[in-house]
Amino acid sequence: MSEGNRAMVHDVNKNETTHADTARTVSHGVKSLIVLGLLGSVSAVLGVVSIGPDSESGGISAAHASPVPPPLAATLLSATEFEPGLGAPTQTSDTLKRRETLTELVTRLGAEPSDAAAALHTIYEKEFLDPRRLRPGVKADAFLTNGKLTALNIKADAERNLFITRTATGDWTASELKARLSPTYHRVAAPIETSIYDAARKLGAGDQQVVDFASAFAYDVDFQREIHPGDSFEMVYETMVDERGTPVKNGELVFAKLNGRALTRGFYRFTPSDDGIGDYFDEKGESATKFLMKTPINGARLSSSFGNRRHPISGYTRLHKGTDFAAPTGTPIYAAGNGTIERASRYGGYGHYVRIKHANDYKTAYAHMSRYGPGVRAGKRVRQGDVIGYVGSTGASTGPHLHYEVYIKGKPVNAMSLKLPTGRKLAETPEMLAEFELRKAEIDAIRSAQGAQLLASTAETNPPSP
Repeated sequence: MSEGNRAMVHDVNKNETTHADTARTVSHGVKSLIVLGLLGSVSAVLGVVSIGPDSESGGISAAHASPVPPPLAATLLSATEFEPGLGAPTQTSDTLKRRETLTELVTRLGAEPSDAAAALHTIYEKEFLDPRRLRPGVKADAFLTNGKLTALNIKADAERNLFITRTATGDWTASELKARLSPTYHRVAAPIETSIYDAARKLGAGDQQVVDFASAFAYDVDFQREIHPGDSFEMVYETMVDERGTPVKNGELVFAKLNGRALTRGFYRFTPSDDGIGDYFDEKGESATKFLMKTPINGARLSSSFGNRRHPISGYTRLHKGTDFAAPTGTPIYAAGNGTIERASRYGGYGHYVRIKHANDYKTAYAHMSRYGPGVRAGKRVRQGDVIGYVGSTGASTGPHLHYEVYIKGKPVNAMSLKLPTGRKLAETPEMLAEFELRKAEIDAIRSAQGAQLLASTAETNPPSP
């Protein structure tokens, strides 16, 4: 072959190689742009370091990243294969609306309905997400290239993203990306102006922390009637943070204290190693849990107390053997304590009625229910807090309410003034008391580090630290 022919062949080969390299570079660049878009949207949660071009300082470009990229970026790059020659993708984002499906949301972001359905099928198939349990507010990021869906990111929850990509063959692949979370603790404390819920939420606590607080004091305090302006509270709860220290979600309430007109008491969350049952214990190691709940219903209004009264239907004055709680029809009614159901049927003027036999010759009764709880029948054992029925107005009743009775050795007693036996006392098990003291010291150290005054103080001199 002549020198001219050899040079011509060399030039042709060089051009073909250059074209192939360019195509590969474009493909890799498109992949990186998609990844960068995703990383930009989730890095605050996942705590990763984005890689990208730096035109001013001459830094490493996205298409030529460090040979050892962050694990998440490497995962996304290896899972993404796009056709060469495609343009740069565009990103559109929005959140799920009420009564909207995820497919409808992705379609609204610009994807074809068939592409949206096919892409989402991959996460449903792998059971990364249950479409029946989606709630409004779920965020989706759609990446479209030349109007065609090429990748999709679904923020499933505070610590988990689902990344779906289209391969060169047109198939879809899905990856589950989880944040690396670490526990820390957050303390909130303040006087109560309207309600504990309002005060705690303003300071950053979530609904679950307020529910846990109410549960710890459910046996001692009626939050509808015994909380007054000027009372104060304190909570310490676990907070999960990402690698940047950004709070992602709140966790277990580990300390709860109420300083009020009705009660001043604090509880520590502790799980004894001998039975593994977590509970709240006061500073002496006595459980917050009582033998019976003071009120076996939430959010109800006390409408009639125990004692002699003129019956609203018969007109006779006689002993009202229980306490009435007015509440909307269908409000759940809970078993006040562990026991065995003696009766679950209609009972004269009581209407739909349940009676439970507890230990120590105690019995509780629940009347005028609209219906019974799941599986409620005579002979069934129930645990404290199980739903045994729902508020109604059956029998001799003038409106929807729960009529609640407590009996000791067959005699009716006033449940609201009853001094109930307490739950577990750790002092009876020295080894568990020693464990509790260690945990209590840890929690007190957290409280102290975040501004709590562990010595006696008043709300007036130190309002943030009851």
